Amino acid sequence: MQSKSIEILVGLFVSLCIAALFFLALQVSNFRDLQDNGSYTVLAHFENAGGLKSKALISMAGVPIGRVAEISFDAENYDALVKMRIDARYKNLPTDTSASILTSGLLGDKYIGLTPGGLDEYLQEGDTIELTQSALVLERLISQFLFNSADKDE
Repeated sequence: MQSKSIEILVGLFVSLCIAALFFLALQVSNFRDLQDNGSYTVLAHFENAGGLKSKALISMAGVPIGRVAEISFDAENYDALVKMRIDARYKNLPTDTSASILTSGLLGDKYIGLTPGGLDEYLQEGDTIELTQSALVLERLISQFLFNSADKDE
């Protein structure tokens, strides 16, 4: 009888651990952010997306305001076309807002940082952000540094 109650307690403990791991996985993956609870789409062209991924964070002043919906290659302009979903609460972004691909930490994930402009007109569904700054590619910076220092030695 005592053996059976221990088995039941162990089973309950294991079930609780599995439920806790499932809950933690949902929190870490930001599953609730994938649900569209009122947002609008904005586009941006970048010369180099440099490791930016779908579902990457979009922030303004350090506050998350959206997610990257899709990254594709624009065959007409030969650059990366990034489709961003901005939360509807932030519907007053000026049309001259700029977008930069940034890195969180030294070798962290890429995200898009928005800097507001000063115009009184606001971005609407399907508008394009014209002012963009591509990701800094570490290999490109290192090669520029090496070539510049080699030129100075001559």
